[in-house]
Amino acid sequence: MNAAKPLRADALRNREALLAKAREVFDAGEFFDLRFDDFARLAGVGTGTLYRHFPTREALAEAVYHDQVAALCERARRLQATLPAGEALAAFLRAMVDYLHTHRGLARTLATLMGAGSDTLAEGSRALEQAVTDLVATAVQAGAVRDDVGAGAVMMALHGIGAAHDRPDWRAEADGVITLVLDGLRR
Repeated sequence: MNAAKPLRADALRNREALLAKAREVFDAGEFFDLRFDDFARLAGVGTGTLYRHFPTREALAEAVYHDQVAALCERARRLQATLPAGEALAAFLRAMVDYLHTHRGLARTLATLMGAGSDTLAEGSRALEQAVTDLVATAVQAGAVRDDVGAGAVMMALHGIGAAHDRPDWRAEADGVITLVLDGLRR
């Protein structure tokens, strides 16, 4: 199997411009209001460049999601390396609420384009669950949290928070649920 050829600097800049504009458009909830060709213009590239990098809306959404999951997992690793275990877990869960709040348009876009059975969504979910599993295991080992509650329960709470994003006081309630989860995990 051949490794993918690295992109030329200009091609990499164009790909990054497309991804940055996609995140912005997703977050604003405007992705479906645009023709895909108009999206290229907004990103400052030609339609050929758009289709060369992302032949479909789904491919673009998958790439944005993949990058976002990778960034979240990297954040979990950074927190785990720099903070005491219990603080790292708490900081990551609060960061997830911030992420869900900021990027709720991406969640809607992904749900619309890919549906519940998407391999991409499942892969991202597994990666995030592994990040949470690592944080919880480290916190358990440090004696900061109980050892009888697993990462799956924490992920269920995060999924529930994300699914309820249309509630009028979502942000305050989401922060409250994270506080409940953290209080429930403490020894």
